[in-house]
Amino acid sequence: MFTDWFELALLVVVGFLSGAVNAVAGGGSLLVFPALLATGMSPLVANVTNSVAQGPGFVGAAVSQRNDLTGNSRRLWSTSIAACVGSAIGCALLMVLPGEVFDAVVPALVALSAVLMAFQNTIRKWLGTPAEEAGDRTVLLTVGIFLASIYGGYFGGARSVILIAILVLAATDSMRRLNALKSWLGMIGSAATLVVYSLIAPVDWLAVAMLVPTTVLGGYLGGKVAQRLPSTLLRYLVVVIAAGVAIYMVLD
Repeated sequence: MFTDWFELALLVVVGFLSGAVNAVAGGGSLLVFPALLATGMSPLVANVTNSVAQGPGFVGAAVSQRNDLTGNSRRLWSTSIAACVGSAIGCALLMVLPGEVFDAVVPALVALSAVLMAFQNTIRKWLGTPAEEAGDRTVLLTVGIFLASIYGGYFGGARSVILIAILVLAATDSMRRLNALKSWLGMIGSAATLVVYSLIAPVDWLAVAMLVPTTVLGGYLGGKVAQRLPSTLLRYLVVVIAAGVAIYMVLD
């Protein structure tokens, strides 16, 4: 498929940017998806190839932010299981549901994530945000990550945006630590996606081979950048990216 050097260079550059953006705020996979379509892939092939290629970028981000995961063993176990199972279910749904469902549901979910992030403080007041020492809303957190991971398995674009939106509403912690957890859960969900799609989906492995090294590097460097950003700036970066992703998907 890749006979043009411009296409090869495009995937290398876009892969790096995608890994970095995913680590910093989420939504970077929406850079890769249209690039894959531009090479002539069908939407289904582009979607599953994009999902598989994004996984290593989450590995780089999770490794670079691993120190921010310490002391979260209970939260880590429950959300990791939810992310793994939910992602596998989402992959299965993609292969059996009609394309019309894909077109209708995904933009709405991404737009919802932008709203959740923009108004998280107001919503947390409505819900009665617990004191810092009170802990997470465990049921909301686990169910939310499960549903977000079904979305992530169904459509890889903006998985991180949905995850971080759920985390800031249901977990009581700093934005920096929640962002590290987002990268970890993205890695877990992507691992499940890789296994399922490798078995049942039409993945373009040549494109994956071009994207993986650069998403890993971009994810690692992006994770380092995320550790130095103010929490308010990080949150609104997510809002802007989520809104842009939703508009792009509605107009496309």
